[in-house]
Amino acid sequence: MKIWWKQSKRQKEEVYITEEEQERMWHVFLDVRKSQMEWERAQLLFQEATGQDQIDYAIYILEAAERKYQMNLKQAKQLNLDGARMQYIEQKRENG
Repeated sequence: MKIWWKQSKRQKEEVYITEEEQERMWHVFLDVRKSQMEWERAQLLFQEATGQDQIDYAIYILEAAERKYQMNLKQAKQLNLDGARMQYIEQKRENG
């Protein structure tokens, strides 16, 4: 089993995490990114809505997307995810 580590920002000590925990953190990071994109699309839908029915629907979609995004951000915060570090890792994975 591979062990990953990170340095705790508050306590200046090394914290070891398992490969499974690293994978969970990666999935949470991707969930945050996905829900952010959904929220941005919902904002565009709202901005382009015409007529009362479209506006009502756009508001419903926007509120749901905002809540989902907030829930994913809360989960990321509980895991002490570092977004900048995760983006760096994502770029390394894409570039091989």
